[in-house]
Amino acid sequence: MVSVVNQQLPQLQDVAELLCLSTRWPHSLQQRCGFRKAGRKPESRRAEEELGPAHTHSPRAFGRLLRPLVFTVGFTGCSFGSAAIWQYETLKSRVQSYFDEIRADWLEKLRPQKRGDFRKEINQWWQSLSEGQRTVTGIIAANALVFLCWRVPSLQRTMIRYFAADPASKTLCSPMLLSTFSHFSFFHMAANMYVLWSFSTSAVSMLGREQFLAVYLSAGVISTFASYVCKTATGRFGPSLGASGAIMTVLAAVCTKMPEAKLSIIFLPMFTFSAANALKGIIAMDTAGLVLGWKFFDHAAHLGGALFGVWYIMFGHELIWKNREPFVKLWHELRTRGAPPR
Repeated sequence: MVSVVNQQLPQLQDVAELLCLSTRWPHSLQQRCGFRKAGRKPESRRAEEELGPAHTHSPRAFGRLLRPLVFTVGFTGCSFGSAAIWQYETLKSRVQSYFDEIRADWLEKLRPQKRGDFRKEINQWWQSLSEGQRTVTGIIAANALVFLCWRVPSLQRTMIRYFAADPASKTLCSPMLLSTFSHFSFFHMAANMYVLWSFSTSAVSMLGREQFLAVYLSAGVISTFASYVCKTATGRFGPSLGASGAIMTVLAAVCTKMPEAKLSIIFLPMFTFSAANALKGIIAMDTAGLVLGWKFFDHAAHLGGALFGVWYIMFGHELIWKNREPFVKLWHELRTRGAPPR
């Protein structure tokens, strides 16, 4: 297990500095990264204007959080609604899929076997994965793709605007989701994806594939909204990015559901501790960071994600997922209204 982190980027002087400040690196590392601190140019001023008022002044208007709040509620509802429909369609097509698999197995036996067939090896590897690992493979691939996009110079302005969340930016809502898939530091991405991969089997077996994805995506937006609220309340504005808020929800959900499970740190496997104690320690650390004003990590996003995970296991599953039946019935009626009789 690796400690889950969600980096909070510092205030920027120009667009180029963000590329070397995804963590608070010293000046020597910034120069090693290939960027030097330079005087302001008209281009950097225009980029700063596009990012909104966050980089010139820090308004504490909570009214700016109304749109993010509506987006958070709406996106969460759409996520769980889509997950319920997806589960319905999956169950509906399960019988047809069963017969398709029988036919595919029969045809496979008739075909001559090719030695060293790369496609067959890939299929065997894919089938050897747990359902949870197969579920998060797409998430990991999306994070890797966004990570590579940060390396394209012509995309920097777009990446900063849409893949880094800042409550004082002109673009408020879409970064709440997109920043969940965004990492500039390779170590940051690797650590987060390792934790997600480690907990995926338990989380998906506990929630199911559809519900897990709804929880994960909603957690990314909810944790970012928690970060927005904290930054607006304290006036400490600045862009943040990373999947840690959503991963904290997954970790907290598993630890709440299985508090006696044994966990260990990847570099110190000889030391084990219960999942309940691990969750308490993480929440205590992020609470301390929030109260004391630590700036290296986005502790508000961590804490928001963890509390959402605890709440969902204790109350949210009963309130949201187990009450999806009326919505699914409505979808069934709409789905079958125009279908011809059989």
